[in-house]
Amino acid sequence: MTGPADADGLGEAAHPGAGEVTATVIVNAPADRVFAALTAWERQSDWIPFTTVRVVEGDGGEGSVVEAVTAIGPAVLRDEMRVVRVDAPYEVGVVHCGKLLRGPGVLRCTPIEGGRTQVVWHEWFHLPGGTAGRVAWPVLWPGSKISLNQALRKFGRLVEQGRLP
Repeated sequence: MTGPADADGLGEAAHPGAGEVTATVIVNAPADRVFAALTAWERQSDWIPFTTVRVVEGDGGEGSVVEAVTAIGPAVLRDEMRVVRVDAPYEVGVVHCGKLLRGPGVLRCTPIEGGRTQVVWHEWFHLPGGTAGRVAWPVLWPGSKISLNQALRKFGRLVEQGRLP
């Protein structure tokens, strides 16, 4: 993730960090429909637990800023990301550029036989907290991976049921 992201003033946030997480799911729907559901940003609130998503700048396409706020009890995490690349219906790239969550991410849709689509969600976060963050990551990573996979499976079910986009 270099080039346009750096030009937008995202600097180090546009480069992969040490915290890496990937989830994947096969959706029984064509790639154009799956991609449309992934980039219906506000609808991510339907499949990402405890999270409200909204476009705060732009139209949701390249250059837009999307905000995801996750709240569990009194704990609130605000994730601000800029959409840096859209290659419909195959790929959308973002850069998390908030105070806590920083780093690039990509959502890929690969058409496969039978009108199905493989979705891969990949994130490379900069770990906050210096050495403490790097030490904590191996403990936190399994929870991040599990929750990301669960959200993506729910996404797939909603698309297959025609409830998304």
